Amino acid sequence: MTPTLSSGTVRLIMALFFLHPFALGGWLPHIPFMQSKLDLSNAQLALALLGLPMAFVFMSKFAAKIVARHGAPKVLLTMFPVQAVTVVLPLLAVDHVTLFLALLIFGASMTFLNVALNVYAGQLEKAAKKSVMNRCHGFWALGLTVSSFLAAIFTAAVSPVVTVLTLTTSTTILALWLTRPLPNLRPQSADASTKTKRRKLRDYPTTLFLIVLFVISVTMAEGAMANWGAVYMAERLPEGASTAGLAITVFSAFVAFGRFIGDFLKIRMGSTNLARMNVGLAIIGLLTLVAPFPPLASFVGFACIGLGLSVGFPLAVSAAAALEDEHDADNIAFLSVMAIGTNVVAPPIIGLLADHFGIAMALAALLPGLCLSFVMARHLTPQPELQKTTLA
Repeated sequence: MTPTLSSGTVRLIMALFFLHPFALGGWLPHIPFMQSKLDLSNAQLALALLGLPMAFVFMSKFAAKIVARHGAPKVLLTMFPVQAVTVVLPLLAVDHVTLFLALLIFGASMTFLNVALNVYAGQLEKAAKKSVMNRCHGFWALGLTVSSFLAAIFTAAVSPVVTVLTLTTSTTILALWLTRPLPNLRPQSADASTKTKRRKLRDYPTTLFLIVLFVISVTMAEGAMANWGAVYMAERLPEGASTAGLAITVFSAFVAFGRFIGDFLKIRMGSTNLARMNVGLAIIGLLTLVAPFPPLASFVGFACIGLGLSVGFPLAVSAAAALEDEHDADNIAFLSVMAIGTNVVAPPIIGLLADHFGIAMALAALLPGLCLSFVMARHLTPQPELQKTTLA
């Protein structure tokens, strides 16, 4: 390790991964509340939810350029406060159009933080020659678990706006304090590389496109569970039940668990075997939701899906970051745009299918894509340079 790269740096970035999703976790359990408040159909809600993924698609490339030019720490210091403010906007919406616009703005701030955190984690893996990406995303999922649980519990006592503001304000202050000691791991050639002409599709490594084919269905399913999990449970549980939001908590908790053990399993099983095992488990969990089991069995399904989807995106990000040193931010942004961009198509399709066939059958439309991911997992590039140990 270099003098500026210590185990403390690893702990700092993992802590920031944990704090980043508190804004999102504060919003997700309130989706059924906003659907009821605005009297939206599933199709209208689906169109409104397009705001988040569309922001990611439109802003990721620009965010990657900013991160490459200024370094991840500066972007984190700037965008954490912006995220804390913009997350309140969806709760102030008056119809599905304003909800879409609010989520678009909130999603833009999330995008900058998402790109900055993933680029920094990728740079950290290469600099330290250690596997940390899965655990970083594990802390992200743990943050989503904790925040969604707190939001679901506190909203019973205080308003949704107060709940979200409390969660984001406190975590933003802590995030700013933790970001300041982070060393800038930007490659020395970054200044020169940012001045080169924009890459065309043919300039990207072929392997990157194969990684994209693996990850798009994984992220589509992950987004579907986050956006529609509470709606699914709200339809299955008795009217007025307050536990529908716990579907998100269960799902994200098992995502976190899978990611925490992901680095350990990747070293011993290899990326391909680990990805296939987990995607297979996600398929089993999704079949549990589709089958006519009692409502409580659905929580088992969400657990299986969470564990099954947990390592897909981190494995893909690590593989993309390892392809090229000078273009790691651009590769990660391209991968993220292609992966998250599928959610521009998924929400309206799921919403339309839910209106006509029910939410369970709508979620069943994710099965063919997960089967494709199972097959394409063989294209995840192993990283032999990673030592068979992990950072504490």
